[in-house]
Amino acid sequence: MSDPARLTATAALRQIRAGTLTPADLLEACLARISADEPRVRAFAHHDAAAVRAAMPAEGALHGLPIGVKDVLDTADMPSQYGSPIWAGHTPKADSACVAWARAAGAVVMGKTVTTEFATRKPGPTANPHNAAHTPGGSSSGSAAGVAAGFFPLAFGTQTAGSVIRPAAYCGIVGYKPSYGLVPRLGMKVMSESLDTIGVMARSVADCALFAGAVSSHDFGDPDTAPGTTPRIGICPGPAGAEAGPETMALLEDATMRLAAAGAAIVPRPLPDAYIALTAAQPLVMNAESALSMGWELTTHRDSISEGLLERLEWGASQGAAALDAARAVMATMQASFGAVMENVDVLLTPSAQGEAPHGLEWTGDPVFNAPWTALHVPCVTIPVGFGPAGLPLGLQIVGGVGEDRATLAWSQWIASALS
Repeated sequence: MSDPARLTATAALRQIRAGTLTPADLLEACLARISADEPRVRAFAHHDAAAVRAAMPAEGALHGLPIGVKDVLDTADMPSQYGSPIWAGHTPKADSACVAWARAAGAVVMGKTVTTEFATRKPGPTANPHNAAHTPGGSSSGSAAGVAAGFFPLAFGTQTAGSVIRPAAYCGIVGYKPSYGLVPRLGMKVMSESLDTIGVMARSVADCALFAGAVSSHDFGDPDTAPGTTPRIGICPGPAGAEAGPETMALLEDATMRLAAAGAAIVPRPLPDAYIALTAAQPLVMNAESALSMGWELTTHRDSISEGLLERLEWGASQGAAALDAARAVMATMQASFGAVMENVDVLLTPSAQGEAPHGLEWTGDPVFNAPWTALHVPCVTIPVGFGPAGLPLGLQIVGGVGEDRATLAWSQWIASALS
């Protein structure tokens, strides 16, 4: 029998329901992977194997499936420390809404996964499972690495710029950032009210649809079901297209040819020049809103904030209300006009990141290929599509229209199948 820890969530669930795999056996397989590889990967901010074994999963949509929870999402039975020494040892009285719904659906929380400081700046110790000398990306570092390492088949991430899509791509897994607000944020350590989005990571598009649907009350259908037609795909390098590495542009070009051969209608669809304004608006909104959100930390524990994060918060605060309002207005204008970009195409295909995961653990990579889509509030999915020159994973990103999550997931699976 193959290692249950390497199954997709949907495959594991089918076996559990068929009686050929028990939740206990799946749990032990994941715990064995953790025991073997956690010293190298360091995905967890908190993990207690005895407490995990004592959990009694409900028989719901996620019956017995282990999950990782990014440590900016509150948990009532585990520390929630937000990647900061300021919150060391803090245990909330309640689960965040998404964690509560995951448990109610039968998921087993394996632990809290490492995040960068307040999901923003200073990286934690997590390494890329494919090569421990490279970053797994951030800020959802532990969630991406944990799925890739077999510690759990599903994990929560969050994205303010590129913190779901980029680490998922670097670790060779699937990441899904839903439309803004689709997964409830109550109980999340919110930094940017206009941008923060809870997303999920898994080993297949269908896994993401299952998990996100269970915690949001949405029905995303089964992306593995053939749609009976072929998609119209807009090829869109995005406003940062010139910053893509040669391996990424070669990957996009090759994928374009293969998708056309599979029957997709391929349409060049560059973003209008007006969308370049998002590259300045998104970081201003992110940092200015984060400075406002961190009022308590800034006024009572300023010395415990890392130098890098403090610099960005001070810059954001210095921009002033008028600049913040103007940046929010840019986002709103671009959001309102994005429907025209999506005319006559089902999805856009664009890079997930500049290239492979950078060397070292002090930098989690540039979100330049993610931040504009986050600012537009649209659904995004990254799928693994091969490897780069250093042998590390590469991904491509599928972008849909706002609120078109079900269709975006379905077409992402079509694209993944055509490129497999």
